[in-house]
Amino acid sequence: MKQYKCQVCQKSFSGKLKRHMRTHTGEKPYKCQFCEKSFTELRSLKSHMRIHTGEIQEKTYKCQLCQKSFFSGNNLKKHMRTHTGEKPYKCELCQKSFTQFGGLKTHMRIHTGEKPYKCQLCQKLFRTGSNLEAHTRTHTRDKPYKCQLCQKSFTEFRSLKTHIRTHTGETPFKCQLCHKSYTQGINLKTHMRTHTGEKPYSCPLCQKSFADYSDFKRHLRIHSGEKPYSCLLCPKSFNQGTNLKTHMRTHTGEKPYKCELCEKSFSHRVVLKSHMKTHTEIIC
Repeated sequence: MKQYKCQVCQKSFSGKLKRHMRTHTGEKPYKCQFCEKSFTELRSLKSHMRIHTGEIQEKTYKCQLCQKSFFSGNNLKKHMRTHTGEKPYKCELCQKSFTQFGGLKTHMRIHTGEKPYKCQLCQKLFRTGSNLEAHTRTHTRDKPYKCQLCQKSFTEFRSLKTHIRTHTGETPFKCQLCHKSYTQGINLKTHMRTHTGEKPYSCPLCQKSFADYSDFKRHLRIHSGEKPYSCLLCPKSFNQGTNLKTHMRTHTGEKPYKCELCEKSFSHRVVLKSHMKTHTEIIC
């Protein structure tokens, strides 16, 4: 009899409910004293500790194609799929395939809508533990991924990977219609709508449509009155990040827009534009 029910996902258990709850909270209470890695289960920590205690002397299972080594034959078997392209775990709903069962299990949540990982600070739900972990950094402000070229830091590794392209100039996502290229796949996807005319994001209140999700999200704030960008120096808030950035100049005194004719500086582009008319009127 399964007498313990999870109040988050409604799954039932005969025991070990406490351990299951960690899949929602992302909690990793078992910490390695040697390398500070953390684990959700004690058995995972015990297995990991064998690396430090010497019980695992070496990685005896070697890939004959790339020479990588592994502690177990099972891990080598999984690794071989990166060479063979084998994807034995297939989704019965959309036919997408995966190299590992964990990938299929995570993918199925797209169809079921299950989001078992809950943020304890804002109650947002996520499909994967890694997404929850990345989200948590928006609260802690932790940015563990640092660019070695400019020292800029990021909350997610993929953001760092994308950022590196600003240094290398790499734009691997290319449009086959006009040959424009982008650093991110999502930017190419949005760009393609300039060719197709597609505007998939429709406002439910005024029926205005948008090709770009960020433009759609920004538009919704006109209706909701939401102003998520708050000034840390005064009580003012704004519905767009660019407006907050402009407002901050009233505190810092920054005037980045310079007149090339008289070298006067302005905090707003529109003020510079208005100022330029004083020169054209003098010339006339």
